[in-house]
Amino acid sequence: MGENREPLPAILGGTPAVTLDQEEANRWPLLTREDEQAVLEILRDGRLSIHPVIRELEEDYARFTGMDYALAHNNGTAALLAAFFALDLEPGDEILVPSATFWASALPMLWVGAVPVFCESEADRLGLDPADMEKKITERTRAIVVVHLWGLPSRMTEIYEVAKKNNLKIIEDASHTHGAMWRDRPCGTLGDIGVFSLQGDKLAPAGEGGIFLCRDYEYYERAVLLGDITRIIELETPARRFAATSFGIKTRIAPMSAALARIQLKHLPEHNRRRNNNLIYLSEKLEELGFHTFMAPSHIKRVYFEYIIRFNPDRIPLSLPVLLKALQMEGCQVSMPRYPLVHQQPFFTEGHFQSILRLPGNVPVPEYAPDTLHSTMVGNQHLVKLPSFPNAEKELLDQYVAAFERVIRHGVEIMNSSAALEADSESTPSAGEDKGG
Repeated sequence: MGENREPLPAILGGTPAVTLDQEEANRWPLLTREDEQAVLEILRDGRLSIHPVIRELEEDYARFTGMDYALAHNNGTAALLAAFFALDLEPGDEILVPSATFWASALPMLWVGAVPVFCESEADRLGLDPADMEKKITERTRAIVVVHLWGLPSRMTEIYEVAKKNNLKIIEDASHTHGAMWRDRPCGTLGDIGVFSLQGDKLAPAGEGGIFLCRDYEYYERAVLLGDITRIIELETPARRFAATSFGIKTRIAPMSAALARIQLKHLPEHNRRRNNNLIYLSEKLEELGFHTFMAPSHIKRVYFEYIIRFNPDRIPLSLPVLLKALQMEGCQVSMPRYPLVHQQPFFTEGHFQSILRLPGNVPVPEYAPDTLHSTMVGNQHLVKLPSFPNAEKELLDQYVAAFERVIRHGVEIMNSSAALEADSESTPSAGEDKGG
């Protein structure tokens, strides 16, 4: 009687493990008649620029987070610009910021004269490394941008210690963490100012939109002065005198986007619950195979803007390019993460930032070298992006597990194949997509 042999990986001539259609499982955002009706109501109403729905959205986010003030913006990048402006910084003031993030966490600060100081990301949660932050502090350091990357809250205990010791403000870029909690506190409330992006890929999307959050009225007032001319007359201070001009930028959200954002925020808990259930199930399986899946410690409730895992070359007998190619041939939608490191981009390394940043003569122009932040560079080379499965059934997840198991079990054979040589020779760095704030 013939021996029963397990299936070969597709890269070695077998049939793919993933056979189910993935379009519906990975469809995002999840839009229904309720979303459609909310937008249609704005169209039928006819008030397409200024509408009560904007303030209703702000009230929703103030309740959702417990923050005193919320101000809606046309995108997360604009809300971050308002955050930097709200701090009333001096030209040449420095702000600590990760390089492993979307560019909007850093670039808007240049427009208010602030200097980005890029810091390492730590390996456990991919957020700012508190030890490296302390090394980068100078007499000009004024603030920290905390980014909870991919939905996992950063090491806030240590970050708070650094901030308190050095009298630094915290801007929290919570664009990936709608619904996440740190020690029972919602993300978006962990800094002096919090910002959410509502861009179309986000967990509570509006198509385009952003939310600025704070407890300090002065921060709220400066954000209004910068970008929402219709509200300046309502301010409680002599700043009302700027009602005819604002400070020159208009960042108000469109009512149709606000209407969509309200519905998506309403359904955020159920959407997060399903996504989390799928990815925790998958993470438990992949941890057994030698991947680090960034499961949250007990004091954190994480969410998954995207699903990123770390490849462990000590446990997996494949190079990363070969692993990716083998899994792709199995039908898995895997790739490198989409954010290139910001400090390595030509905008900084070739000095183009100087066309925006205007420093006083006594402040040296910063230099940005692409070969710095070695730990972050090395760590980024071992990350793998999978779908976040917002709408998947367990059968598809099991097919992904089977594909990973099959590829790893045959890892040595795959590495010795001609297909492996081809994958290694073709490997190139991933490019960034414009899907951030």
